[in-house]
Amino acid sequence: MPEDATVLVPSLLRQYTDGRSELFLEMDGPCAVSDMLDTIAGAYPIFNRRVRDETGSLRRYVNVYVGGDDVRRQQGLATPVQPGQEVLIIQSVAGG
Repeated sequence: MPEDATVLVPSLLRQYTDGRSELFLEMDGPCAVSDMLDTIAGAYPIFNRRVRDETGSLRRYVNVYVGGDDVRRQQGLATPVQPGQEVLIIQSVAGG
């Protein structure tokens, strides 16, 4: 039976997800973070442009955590997400 993974959307990016703070992605098995972002991009293309650059890499000031661990310290966008896991996206705010 498929189980959802939950993507937690930061307040700065919610305007690009129709105000949603959580996105639920149905999963039949593990998938890479990049595959999850591809799925989200299909529904929310502007969100995708805020999270990833033209090459598909995470933007410099965007951090993604799977199970509480930064994907940059794991396998990057190839980091696997298990069904039922939470994925947290954090966008840093610059200013001064």
